[in-house]
Amino acid sequence: MIRGVLLIALAASAASLDAQSNVLGAAMAAGQAGERYDGYMGTPVTPSEQLRRQVAAINLRRRNLYIELASRRGVSPDVVGLTAACELFAQLSPGEAYMLKQGGWRRMAAGQPAPRPDHCR
Repeated sequence: MIRGVLLIALAASAASLDAQSNVLGAAMAAGQAGERYDGYMGTPVTPSEQLRRQVAAINLRRRNLYIELASRRGVSPDVVGLTAACELFAQLSPGEAYMLKQGGWRRMAAGQPAPRPDHCR
């Protein structure tokens, strides 16, 4: 149930950032911004100020969403973030960057199955 609610909420959050999406989308396609195992975005390279602000804004929205969902479900926001990461990783496209719990950024290769953090089932 958390996963379905997360997908809807994350999609709504992404839609609210449409005005900023050109820079973020290009950065993600170039592997300059990506998803982390904990449900937050990160930057594998030193970001421009504009990209840094966009990633910070997305992470703030996600944190608020995780807190809200956690309070409804009686779990910690960290658990919600980890669950969200499972869904976000499933949506990665070739060339996009991601970070697993072991650390270090990687990029998804064409033909590679979507990576799955260890905590995803």
